[in-house]
Amino acid sequence: MTASKKKRSALSVSEGVSPPDPINKEAVSRLKKARKKQYSTAELLEGIKQGDTGMLSRAITLIESSLPQHQSESEALITACLPLSGHAFRIGITGVPGAGKSTFIEALGNHIIQQGGRLAVLAIDPSSERSKGSIMGDKTRMEELAGRPEAYIRPSPSGGTLGGVARKTRETILLCEAAGFDTIFVETVGVGQSETAVHSMVDFFLLIMLAGAGDELQGIKRGIMEMADALVINKADGTNIQKARRAQAEYANALHLFPPSPSGWTVQVRTCSSIHQTGIEEIWQMALDYQNHVTANGFLERKRKEQSKFWMYETLREGIFNHAFNDPGMQKELKKHEKAIAEGKMTSFMAAVSILNKYKSK
Repeated sequence: MTASKKKRSALSVSEGVSPPDPINKEAVSRLKKARKKQYSTAELLEGIKQGDTGMLSRAITLIESSLPQHQSESEALITACLPLSGHAFRIGITGVPGAGKSTFIEALGNHIIQQGGRLAVLAIDPSSERSKGSIMGDKTRMEELAGRPEAYIRPSPSGGTLGGVARKTRETILLCEAAGFDTIFVETVGVGQSETAVHSMVDFFLLIMLAGAGDELQGIKRGIMEMADALVINKADGTNIQKARRAQAEYANALHLFPPSPSGWTVQVRTCSSIHQTGIEEIWQMALDYQNHVTANGFLERKRKEQSKFWMYETLREGIFNHAFNDPGMQKELKKHEKAIAEGKMTSFMAAVSILNKYKSK
């Protein structure tokens, strides 16, 4: 036995082949370059015209940016997209927590695509007041719809503005329309202040409800029901079918007590099962009937003009608010008045009036 053989044992490890690097450095480098690349307004516009969802996402990120240097770029892009927008059917969807909004949107969205449509879903995610973060989970809740090339899902953090509606949602609608999407869904975080804002940017407002979840008519605000163009009782399947029909009758009776809609449309109450796809086709036909009705009588055109005026004032209010709070001199005044309130030397109302007077005198 040779000396070399004596040294070897069962525990020895041969050199073998070096394992490959688990990280594809070339791919990472390409990704970094792609992220660093800045697209011009003209490039973004051309991508939007071609229906490129990647460029659409970049454009939406641009208009959502709060950086001052992005403001003029986003304004130029929105102006360029205006002539290409306005043709889509804009639908607002809201409902109580747990009503199955995401499942309903996926079921209705798949039906619309099967009919030859293209759908954009703008899902407003609630932002934490503490961390300003949001879950952004709508793409995981609408997995099938998210995988279809005819659909585009854009979760947007609310940032705590307008009661849960992203500040730039209306501009996002215009970009999606310019990209060729003929149906736009705007999903809200749930029943709350956000409904007023969403109602002022859509053509058709749909309220999703549940049966058998307590007192049907006391569980939702009257104001939200007055805004709705249709009510849908979801999860009408299995042992819940009778409860859904009973809730449908109760809501229909309650709606008779409301004043007539200025659109001339009679609000309808329907039932459906998003999981079993029952009632979805009828709900979409109802929405199309509404669209034909308000287009024929001119209400849709008048409504959109009023909405544009409303958002002019909202943007103006927000601009004044931001200007006041970002001004260094006003920030000092705010700190001074905060201290006076804390020490009991001034009421909140007195402090607000004093700050406004300071701002007006600037």
